[in-house]
Amino acid sequence: MKLIPIIGLEIHVQLNTQSKMFCACPNLDDGAAPNTAICPVCTGQPGALPALNETALEKGLLTGLALNCQIPDKSAFDRKNYFYPDLPKGYQISQFSLPIAINGFVELEIPENALPGREKIRLNITRAHLEEDAAKNFHAPQGLNGRPATFVDYNRAGTPLIEIVTEPEIRSASEAKYFLQELRAIMRAIKASNADMEKGQMRCDVNISLMEVDDNGYPLKQTLNARTEIKNLNSFRSVERAINYEIKRQTALFEASTPPVEATRGWDEGQGKTIEQRTKESSADYRYFPEPDLPPQDLVELKEKMLHRLPELPSAIRGRMIQEWGFSKANVMFFTNNDGWPEYAEQVMGELAGWLEASDNEAISGSEALANKKQIFSKLVGGWLTSKLAGILTEKNLSLKDCNITPENFAEFIHLLYTQAINSANGQKLLQMMHETGQDPSNLMETYNLGQNLDNSELTDAVKRNLEANPEKVEDIKKGKTQIIKWFVGVVMRDTEGRANPQQAEEEIRRQLDQ
Repeated sequence: MKLIPIIGLEIHVQLNTQSKMFCACPNLDDGAAPNTAICPVCTGQPGALPALNETALEKGLLTGLALNCQIPDKSAFDRKNYFYPDLPKGYQISQFSLPIAINGFVELEIPENALPGREKIRLNITRAHLEEDAAKNFHAPQGLNGRPATFVDYNRAGTPLIEIVTEPEIRSASEAKYFLQELRAIMRAIKASNADMEKGQMRCDVNISLMEVDDNGYPLKQTLNARTEIKNLNSFRSVERAINYEIKRQTALFEASTPPVEATRGWDEGQGKTIEQRTKESSADYRYFPEPDLPPQDLVELKEKMLHRLPELPSAIRGRMIQEWGFSKANVMFFTNNDGWPEYAEQVMGELAGWLEASDNEAISGSEALANKKQIFSKLVGGWLTSKLAGILTEKNLSLKDCNITPENFAEFIHLLYTQAINSANGQKLLQMMHETGQDPSNLMETYNLGQNLDNSELTDAVKRNLEANPEKVEDIKKGKTQIIKWFVGVVMRDTEGRANPQQAEEEIRRQLDQ
């Protein structure tokens, strides 16, 4: 039996409004003291009436537009009824029959682990709808009376959410991860949410079943098999691991002739497996009906207003940065997946492009010469930003906004590398100093003598000293093992603390060996 996974996602993204969805309580991060941002509305007190947050409506509609959705003329809220300790009213105000956005899509490039023929895919969006978040439960092994207890923090109750539901068109854990990363980049680009999964600002439910297909990949039956929903995954890694585990678990059940039944399961990160929680509900179980305290929303004028606010989206940014600046696909993927990096990289390249246009040395004139030099700069900038600078910030648990290096200073730093005023090893030291001090790279390089500024006599002495210290390797070179010359270059570079130019050092080594 050949089985393929059928995967759909339901993603809840917290909107970064100042207040909650239906009341004036502040929309706080999880770090706030418990139950300090609550009122009769968000705690479900009798007689308290909701009032719609207009900014949440705007951000929800903007999300729909960014996901290429159709925006209906009207949307409305419904009551979704179920009982749970974190739901103070006994129902959730959500959207069911008239969501704010429907029938969208996101186009994805899967850069690694792509299934054959799925390197580029179009993932369709069923709907995106607004709703309020529930409160947050904390399960304690020992409560006030010494017995296990559950405490409820209502700060999160009423936080604005947009839920995005995909069609069941995902075929692998990698595709799910890349969609979530693209969704995070979109939400950040439109400034609707930071969408940080580790902070609970974006949570994912995965619906997964397996389908029997023939050797050509065609389904053996028209109906889908029972699906499992994996709830509240809060990292890209957890999504990947949970999907891969569930594919293996369901495959084993089919092979044992005991197909899975519909159920809701949780992901245990420590054990690396899903655990059954309850059988799966259907929409009928929630007894949806129109929310009587909120009128329908007319979206016609608001849609036109939000269309003018729609910024350049990550896919367009990546295409433009590749076309205009020559960055690699890996570089631009990193930029758009991390807040503020596309703007920073473009400012750096703008500074370097200005230098190219203003420079009159080396006969830079000519479009081909300019393009070649721009390509060299983009490779240097891409590598040093995504590897070295990102590494420094990650090590210190900082974001780009905490970086002390201005785009102008970073561009000057790249120019020093390009002109071989400094080598790569000392360049890393200089970059660290730039971040720590915020100072100009040229001044730091001169102050700490990091440049490749060895004069001819010093280089001659350094080469001579190291050749004389390693007579057996000199003999090996004379016997034809010329690759050892590169070893001597490295020795001279270390001996001069990176102040020698590698090319000049190799020329001097060869000159002295020929004497």
